[in-house]
Amino acid sequence: MATKKQANNVARIAGTSPVVQLAARRIPEFPRLSLCVGAGGRCEFDGCNKFLFEHPLTLTAGNFGEMAHVVAFSEDGPRGDGSRPREINNVGNLMLLCPQCHKLIDDDPATYPVGVLEKYKESHEHRIRHVTGLGPDLKTTVVQLKSRIAGQVVAIPIAQVTNAVAPRFPKDASGHVIDLTGIEVEGQAFFEAAAQTIKQRVERLFEHGMELEQTKHISLFALAPIPLLVYLGRALSNKVPVDAFQRHRDTEDWVWKTDGAPVAYRFAKLRDGIDRTSVALILSLSGKVHLESLPPDIDNRFTIYELTLDGMDPTPTFLRQRQDLERFKDVYQGALRTILKDHGQIEGIRFFPAIPAPVAVHCGRELLPKVDPQLLVYDYDKKLGGFVLIMKIN
Repeated sequence: MATKKQANNVARIAGTSPVVQLAARRIPEFPRLSLCVGAGGRCEFDGCNKFLFEHPLTLTAGNFGEMAHVVAFSEDGPRGDGSRPREINNVGNLMLLCPQCHKLIDDDPATYPVGVLEKYKESHEHRIRHVTGLGPDLKTTVVQLKSRIAGQVVAIPIAQVTNAVAPRFPKDASGHVIDLTGIEVEGQAFFEAAAQTIKQRVERLFEHGMELEQTKHISLFALAPIPLLVYLGRALSNKVPVDAFQRHRDTEDWVWKTDGAPVAYRFAKLRDGIDRTSVALILSLSGKVHLESLPPDIDNRFTIYELTLDGMDPTPTFLRQRQDLERFKDVYQGALRTILKDHGQIEGIRFFPAIPAPVAVHCGRELLPKVDPQLLVYDYDKKLGGFVLIMKIN
C-alpha cells in the first residue's frame, strides 16, 4: 500500500492536486511549550524522570531534551504504520524524553508500542500536575536517621521519600540526615555516642533559621536499633507534628498501604508482682516477647503488662496503614495512664520491645515530661542471648 507521501508524489507527477496536506516536520511553538510544562521539564519515560534543562555533569543551564513522536512523523517511522492522529504534531502525540530514552523507544517499537508510551506520558504528566498543584502549607521537613542494622545500611532514594510523603512535598530533597554509620565503637559505648549525636542533630533541627521554622512539620524515615528510635522520639517531642514512615518488606518502599483490614491492639496484665513500684511493660508486636526471656532480675516483685496484637500473632509485617500507627498511639497512651493509676508515681518502667521503627519513635514521643515515668529500655542482644538494659529515657 502506498504511503501518503508516495500518493502525493504520484499526484504531483500526474499534474493533479495532492491527496493529503503534509504536516510540517518542525513542531510549532505552542505544542513545544505545552509539552515542556506538562512534563515538568523531565524525561517522561517511566522511571527516568531526568531533569532536561540542566547538564547532568556541569549543571549548565540548557535544553537537553528531545521532542519524541508517539506515532512517528513518517508512516515508515517507529509506530507510524498504524492508526494516525489527525495532527501528528499535537501535544497529545508528543513526549519529552532524554536522548537515551528517545533512542530506546525508537530502536525497539515492538517493546514500546503506542499504548505503552501513552500510559507513560499520562502517568508522568498526572504526577507533575498533582505535585505542582500542592500548596505551600503542605511542605515538610524530611528527617532521616541512618544506622547500621546487622552491619547493613538501607539507602532511602529521594523518589521513595517523595512518593511516601505525598500529598506533602519536601522543602529540601536532601533533608536533615542524622547519620550514625560513622560511629566505630560497639556495645554500650555505641549507644552513648549515638544518643549524643541524635541530641545534637535534633537541637540543630529546631534552631532559629532552619527550614523547620517554615514547614512546622516533620516526615521521619528512621532505621536504627530500637532504643535509639525511642530516644529519637523523645528528643523530637511534641513541638511540631511528626509523620513517621514504615519501610514495607513486600514492596521495599515507604508508602503507607490503603488496603486490608485494620490492626487491633490488646493491653493486659500478665502477672501481679509483690512490689507495687516494680513494673515491666512488654510490647509484642513485631515478634513475641516471652516471659522466660526476661532478665533474672525481673522477678516476682514485678507486675508485668503486655501490649500486643488482638486477633493475630505478632509479625514484622503487621504495620501497613497509617491508621494502624495512630491506633497504637491511643492504646499506648492508655496503657501508660493505666500503669500510673494502678501504681502511682513510680520512678520507671522496664521496657521490653519487639516493635517496628515508627512504633518505637512514638513510644518515646508520647511520653509526657514530668508526668510519665522513665522508660528503662532493653534491647535483645543475640550475642548474649538475652535482653540488656541500654538506656533510660524521660
